[in-house]
Amino acid sequence: LIASIELDIEDFDELYDVAVLKGKDDILVAYKVKHMQRFRMKKIEKEVNKLLEEKYPDENFTVSSDYKIFLEAVELEENMKDPNYSPKKAEKKLKEIIEMKKELT
Repeated sequence: LIASIELDIEDFDELYDVAVLKGKDDILVAYKVKHMQRFRMKKIEKEVNKLLEEKYPDENFTVSSDYKIFLEAVELEENMKDPNYSPKKAEKKLKEIIEMKKELT
């Protein structure tokens, strides 16, 4: 599922990097927008949201182009590769990142 979502996001020419994290209930999709496309960020976010909700109607997405959210997501993604990093801790961190996104909007 995550690889499929990443491929869908990479189809957007306006974006150049994506991090997708799946938790128990939520999927966080954080991405970076190409510099020349920054004035279209709201529109791009709507398009990304629409595509994901149409293609994966059963999933709960949080989508963000915020750089801080992206960095946090990448850091968590790296931590999750470590076998000593507990899934419970990862889920807690993912929820914190999603909360941070909600506070920014």
